[in-house]
Amino acid sequence: MNGTIATVILFWAAAWAVNEWLVRLKPGSAALRRGIDIAVPALFGVTLLVVWEGLVRGFEVPTVLLPPPTMIWERITNSLPTLWADFQQTFLKAVLIGYAIGCGVGFLVAVAVDRSPFLQRGLLPLGNFVSALPIIGIAPIMVMWFGFDWPSKAAVVIVMTFFPMLVNTVQGLAASSAIDRDLMRTYAASYWQTLFKLRLPAAAPFIFNALKINSTLALIGAIVAEFFGTPIVGMGFRISTEVGRMNIDMVWAEIAVAALAGSLFYGLVTLVERLVTFWHPSVRGG
Repeated sequence: MNGTIATVILFWAAAWAVNEWLVRLKPGSAALRRGIDIAVPALFGVTLLVVWEGLVRGFEVPTVLLPPPTMIWERITNSLPTLWADFQQTFLKAVLIGYAIGCGVGFLVAVAVDRSPFLQRGLLPLGNFVSALPIIGIAPIMVMWFGFDWPSKAAVVIVMTFFPMLVNTVQGLAASSAIDRDLMRTYAASYWQTLFKLRLPAAAPFIFNALKINSTLALIGAIVAEFFGTPIVGMGFRISTEVGRMNIDMVWAEIAVAALAGSLFYGLVTLVERLVTFWHPSVRGG
């Protein structure tokens, strides 16, 4: 055990030193800078996995408490059909459909709220109230309304993503300066011309901020909702079932798949944001 722990400590120190050396480099090539930006978090992640593996095996931690990464990887490779079926049920159906509907309706309602002072005073405070409701209070109600299949999970995602998009879009539509709006009026621009050519571009960072927040909220909401009723498939169903069977390696396999899917989804939204808001100072500065 002592030899394993000592090896882990030496590996951690060596990886730390390499990362410190990488982050202090100032290469002139843009390609090298991008390579370093990728290498540093990749090396850090690999180091965490190696340390996890070494500590679990060095201290002989029971696998029912915390399995080593190699055991989790073996479970992933041996359970690909099950993991793929759970991914389809939770992510490709409940998450994506609920995310698209929730964000889309939230955006359209925000444009309507922008046109109506009554809705600004009445709906926004209600939105702040609803956004504070716990998932465990919403999920059972949606399961009763829409059944045990994925539509009830999509409904939870819609509720969770609607109000962040609504609030952020309303704030973004108010972000353009009064001088810019006065200039559009001097050009005799209509409301819709001002909206599409001035206010929506100014609101784009706010809208994408809501899209990024919702990309993680949607996955969390769908998985938690599956704890309250689902067919015999889905990430949340698998996690709750395998915990009861003490198959913790399968639980961690589902967690790994969910984390990877959520990270890729967030990264895709971020990439689209950089392509759409290339003019924004935060993107140009990056």
